[in-house]
Amino acid sequence: MGTKLYVGNLSFNTTETDLQDLFAQAGAVQDVMLMQDKFTGKSRGFAFVTMATEQEAQNAITQFNGKTVEGRALTVNEARPREARPQGGGGGGGYGGRGGGGGGGGYGRGGGGGGGGGYGRGDRGSR
Repeated sequence: MGTKLYVGNLSFNTTETDLQDLFAQAGAVQDVMLMQDKFTGKSRGFAFVTMATEQEAQNAITQFNGKTVEGRALTVNEARPREARPQGGGGGGGYGGRGGGGGGGGYGRGGGGGGGGGYGRGDRGSR
């Protein structure tokens, strides 16, 4: 299995093909994954490039970290493993009440930790 690199501070005009061509100068590229906004399809300004070997990955870091491409200094380093995200949210929500702690969302849908939030006026005493 190859070594995955994080490539940041990319121009929003950079394509996967551009990255493939650039990183091929340092060795065999197994995969290029340009991260895009799921709603607009536009680049988010970073990508992951998988190099075939650890040595080729180190070559790429040495060659391209700090290199200016399309007017932007690239950040290239070994990608960290993806962190596990917690499933679901805490309590919260509901149709009324006085506000309360943090978090919460309307209509009883869950949301972050804490209670509160909701659909009511919040402060009943100030009429």
